[in-house]
Amino acid sequence: MARIAGVDIPKQKRGVIALTYIFGIGKSRAQEILEKAKVNADTKVSDWNDDEIGRIRDMVSSYKIEGELRSENQLNIKRLMDIGCYRGIRHRSGLPLRGQRTKNNSRTRKGKRKTVANKKKATK
Repeated sequence: MARIAGVDIPKQKRGVIALTYIFGIGKSRAQEILEKAKVNADTKVSDWNDDEIGRIRDMVSSYKIEGELRSENQLNIKRLMDIGCYRGIRHRSGLPLRGQRTKNNSRTRKGKRKTVANKKKATK
């Protein structure tokens, strides 16, 4: 298994697909990296030699990926919460941010349903 940017890349997959296992690298960026490294995108990772893996590592290191990218995303969310903007408040309360309705859906953000009991009727 090739190890690039601290991530084990599966041997049996094509190069373009295998690179997408790294957080922050999608299909188009993976193709771009392989082009710059002069590696055929359709070859499997198991067929890469050490020289090709080294070139790919060099190309990948020029992008913001994995831990650095995750921490930047968390800092951006924390900044929104600190300044108290609408999106920050929605993050804080665990609700959807981008205008979705919350009456029926949005279970992913709101979590499991919390049943609220009805009021007792007054006895005469």
